[in-house]
Amino acid sequence: MDDYYIWCGSAIQGDDGRYHLFASRWRKELGFGAHWLFNCEIVRASSDTPEGPYRFEEVVLERRERHFFDALNQHNPSIKYWNGTYYLYYFGTTYGGPIPGPGDSISSERALEVWNNKRIGLATATSVFGPWTRRDVPLLEPRRPGHWDCTITTNPSAAILPDGTTYMVYKSREYANSTLKLGVAKASRPEGPYERLQDEPILRFDNPDFHVEDPYIWYSEGLFHMLVKDDYKNNSGGLTGEWGAGIYATSLDCINWDIHAKPKAYGTKILWDDSTISSPCNLERPNLLFHDGKPTHLFLATGNGRQPYDFTDVTWNMVIPLDRSK
Repeated sequence: MDDYYIWCGSAIQGDDGRYHLFASRWRKELGFGAHWLFNCEIVRASSDTPEGPYRFEEVVLERRERHFFDALNQHNPSIKYWNGTYYLYYFGTTYGGPIPGPGDSISSERALEVWNNKRIGLATATSVFGPWTRRDVPLLEPRRPGHWDCTITTNPSAAILPDGTTYMVYKSREYANSTLKLGVAKASRPEGPYERLQDEPILRFDNPDFHVEDPYIWYSEGLFHMLVKDDYKNNSGGLTGEWGAGIYATSLDCINWDIHAKPKAYGTKILWDDSTISSPCNLERPNLLFHDGKPTHLFLATGNGRQPYDFTDVTWNMVIPLDRSK
């Protein structure tokens, strides 16, 4: 969208047989920076084909009264369907003080305060066109101080099993600027209530510079599967040796994860239809589109830029067809 930054992106085939992409957007005049925490909303676009192009249809989640946990900002949509209902997971924030506008600087102190307000939310509808019923309280709250996840709940990814049992992986950390980690919670239905499956995070590493984020999970053939971004620190090389690459892991119980012997599910070089190759500065928020229970397309947030998060002009959601013969 010419006037907006686009981030995230989760696609599903709707009740009309077409394809619908839920994404985050905020006005480009605000800058990329921290405004995704303060001025974001969730929109829906549609396409006749999985590959797009997707065209804007409507704003799905937007601002409401400040006392709600997600009043002023909604981000990171993840759309699921089960038993006649669409489930839109996301995170939201609210905050005090003025809403920053174009040209307004946001101090690191204020950005951190609002960052720590991130909470997982859920909206539901019986049609991909809505109307959407939005929960007024978070789907999962942080725990009390002393636990690794006492600051935020964010980056939800849910796997809904055929009987409605739902596993949700989320992100949190213990204190400001500490290493971000992943946890897992479970509910008997997609709308909760959710209970954590263990006190400790999943995917723990001996090297403190190994770090992953942006989980995407699904359940197939008796296994939980996960894609997650290799977000390693201090040039440690992480699990793939390529910052921003995707890591693949599987689990029997969604708690104990086996990282694949060749963990890199995808790299950061993109092969285009005209045989050119590009290296975007970011590939984030992996999401999959499924057909007959098999993943057919990978969606990733990306943009043109000089280095990570330093975008020169546009951001968008990239869709990559997968080789279904493998």
